[in-house]
Amino acid sequence: MIGAGINRIDGPLKVTGRAAYSYERQDAGQPFYGFIRGAAIGKGKIAGIDTAEAEAAPGVRLVLTHRNVPKQGAFVNKPTIFDRPHPQLTSDRIEYFGEPVAFVVADTFERARAAAALVKVTYAREDGAFDLANHADRAEPQATLSIGLPGETRFGDLEAAMSAGPVTIDQTYTTPYHFSQPMEPHACLADWRDDHLTVYLATQTVAQNRIALAETLGLAADQVTVDAAFVGGGFGSKLYLHAEAVLAALAARELAHPVKVALTRRQVFTLTGHRPEMIHRVRLAATSDGQLTGLGHDVNLQAAVAEPWIEQAATVARSLYAAPNRLTRHSITNLDLKAAEAVRGPGELPGLLAFETAMDELANALDVDPVELRLKNDTAIDPELGVPLNGRRLADCLREGAKRFGWGQRPKTPGSRREGDHLVGYGMAVGIRMHFQGATGAVVRIDPDGRVIVRSDTPDIGTGTYTIAGQIAAEALGIGVNRVTVQLAHSDFPPSAGAGGSWGASNLSIAIDLACQKIRNKIVEAAGPGAAPNDILADVGRWFPEGVEATGQTIGQADDPNFKNYSQNTYGAAFAEVAVDIATGEVRLRRMTGVFAAGRIINAKTARSQLMGGMIWGVSSALHEAAHVDPRHGNWVNGDLAEYLMPVHADIPAIETVLLDDYDEHANHLGIKGVGELGVCGTGAAVSNAVFNATGIRVRDFPITLSKLLSGLPPMRTAA
Repeated sequence: MIGAGINRIDGPLKVTGRAAYSYERQDAGQPFYGFIRGAAIGKGKIAGIDTAEAEAAPGVRLVLTHRNVPKQGAFVNKPTIFDRPHPQLTSDRIEYFGEPVAFVVADTFERARAAAALVKVTYAREDGAFDLANHADRAEPQATLSIGLPGETRFGDLEAAMSAGPVTIDQTYTTPYHFSQPMEPHACLADWRDDHLTVYLATQTVAQNRIALAETLGLAADQVTVDAAFVGGGFGSKLYLHAEAVLAALAARELAHPVKVALTRRQVFTLTGHRPEMIHRVRLAATSDGQLTGLGHDVNLQAAVAEPWIEQAATVARSLYAAPNRLTRHSITNLDLKAAEAVRGPGELPGLLAFETAMDELANALDVDPVELRLKNDTAIDPELGVPLNGRRLADCLREGAKRFGWGQRPKTPGSRREGDHLVGYGMAVGIRMHFQGATGAVVRIDPDGRVIVRSDTPDIGTGTYTIAGQIAAEALGIGVNRVTVQLAHSDFPPSAGAGGSWGASNLSIAIDLACQKIRNKIVEAAGPGAAPNDILADVGRWFPEGVEATGQTIGQADDPNFKNYSQNTYGAAFAEVAVDIATGEVRLRRMTGVFAAGRIINAKTARSQLMGGMIWGVSSALHEAAHVDPRHGNWVNGDLAEYLMPVHADIPAIETVLLDDYDEHANHLGIKGVGELGVCGTGAAVSNAVFNATGIRVRDFPITLSKLLSGLPPMRTAA
């Protein structure tokens, strides 16, 4: 059963519209509707606010501002990140554009939105710092990153290696702000009954958001129930508690009536987090035959004083290539913007976009094949931790990808292959993604009639977790997946680390399998010596008239010897062909191949879907996506899907995704690792390097737009 590409067991519910997402839940009866009014300045304070007209509007039930909002718990900068309280409307201060200044509840969504526009707000505007480059002198070195890793690592003497050469690269790259923008906007339905709060919430972390919400509202955790049965994507943006949940809960308590809130698409840009803009300095030193003698990666990224998020972008260099002299550092520049948050591939996407572009620059300077350069500097031992890199199949990914893609046909000289008015180029890059493991529980029950029920608070954010959980239980118990019922994402179920960072499916699978092994042992013990567990499973009611159940627990990586004795990562290699129009500078991806090593694959179909989506995101990071801040006012200039550019079907040709047959015994007893985010890792740099190979123009400010290419392109050929 494990490895089979079976269809999603929740697929029929979704395609028939029977899967109720948070905003669609009817569990609480007819609700009121809330709408958030956001600040129209980027920094300052509220000088005056008049809610009289809004309060008198038809259907309005409540208007909350900083003057009448109920008392809330203070924000706490916890290292656990996702369970931080997030109080709203707590003062007259404005820390970022779009910050909630009023919350209006009415009997319909339309009335709530119309009344919110009637709230009159005047501001005392202050000058703000909104531009990273112009305030880079504020950069503050960071000792520790948000995920707990050291902000700086140093080995040997990089400066000496750079001076000795003989071939060096020292370049600056910039990566922009990115947004997650899941298909389902952030939404919440809050219901208070008998001093107990139930929230139907679009979240990736049930247990953590339960704690965050309880601490925000001054409640005990057992006074809060979180239900996230179906979540329409997250990509990191639903790991955190946001304004819609807090305000819906506050209003529901005040009104003693259910309140429903959904962010508009533009509010998703302003009220949820973003990937921070970054300035990368990458330094590489190598011998004339391509052996790295030194590598350095310095990152300066946007942050916010109110809620720091220090993304681990420079960590990509730490386990990727061998070199005796090494330096990686992170600094933050606090700006007057909304706090940054995790966005799919946090750290790896921007870090590899810069670092693997620099590796291509080194290959070009050395006049060596980019694949051979990476193979030459491959390593089986983590260069900084000094332990084995388990599952290190990077070389296999490179060789298999090069063969499948036809890398041998790559133009050797940049700008040399021309097809009419198009320049054609090949590019490649490698990917690495840290594998995480968080404490996760699951309970498996077999009813007397043989029906198996699996429960955990791990959400399925569209990645196929319902299906994977069923497969793991079916495999462990020796039954068909059709006999398994999977129930997820409810705070009454065993808590988990949530679904994000590519850890959800692997954490849950380990816990489910351990629970199933306990059940098999119980059955054998009850049936006596010589009993065959698979036979007994068919008649479990005979031995357990009330049914039988067991709980499995995945331990956190801090307590797992595998994470002390091995460096845990997944790997990939991406190859891309692009064509660049000489007249317009337009870049078209023609084809792409990605080869990945991510341990044992649970479901080949869902894994391929995740990797392909990630590869598309990587293409987008190279050619399309960037959010822009107005340096005067701090607002997102392109803060909606009409202007925030993303690839469409016409931009993405058929993508070949290859998963190596693998089993990583040093990851866990199932041999599995996370796969969801690996597809974004290095894919953008493969496209960036293909554009250089096509044109001879090296763009270091991402994304690669027409204006960055046009001036360097050759003239069009004229007809004879």
